[in-house]
Amino acid sequence: MKKITLTGITFIFCAVFLTSCSKDNIEDELTSYDQVVTEKAEYSYNTIEVEILEEINIYRKALGLSELKAMAELSVESEDHNEYMIEEGLVSHDNFSLRASKLMNKVGARAVAENVGFGYRTSEAVVNAWLKSKGHRENVEGEYSHIGISVRQDENGKNYFTNIFIKK
Repeated sequence: MKKITLTGITFIFCAVFLTSCSKDNIEDELTSYDQVVTEKAEYSYNTIEVEILEEINIYRKALGLSELKAMAELSVESEDHNEYMIEEGLVSHDNFSLRASKLMNKVGARAVAENVGFGYRTSEAVVNAWLKSKGHRENVEGEYSHIGISVRQDENGKNYFTNIFIKK
């Protein structure tokens, strides 16, 4: 009986003292959950990408919505997706959930949406196509705060478009 009691007490002692952790104060605990690790991304916007942002913001402003701010981290993700689509030779939302999860962790996005397109020659043409499509229009009109924009051409000169929208 003594051996079982001593073993039990030793087990409880080890469990309590070897697994307990403490913070110096409550602020340490709160801020540890609020941290979002970000690395500063850089992205050089080309003319058609700037025009897409301008056209989307003109449209949003006409509806009384706030303008979207370009965010380099989102544009880098958009560019990566364009490169993927070019490599695969098809327009898709493949791996969207992975991009969304990455952006939630990386830049603190609370909501993520995406528009893709292919073959349009001008910013006006692709934006008009998105506005004619219910799902794409809902993304353009959504309660988002930031946008990533990328336009890349395949070897035949066809444009691939990806916009990523987030709410911070």
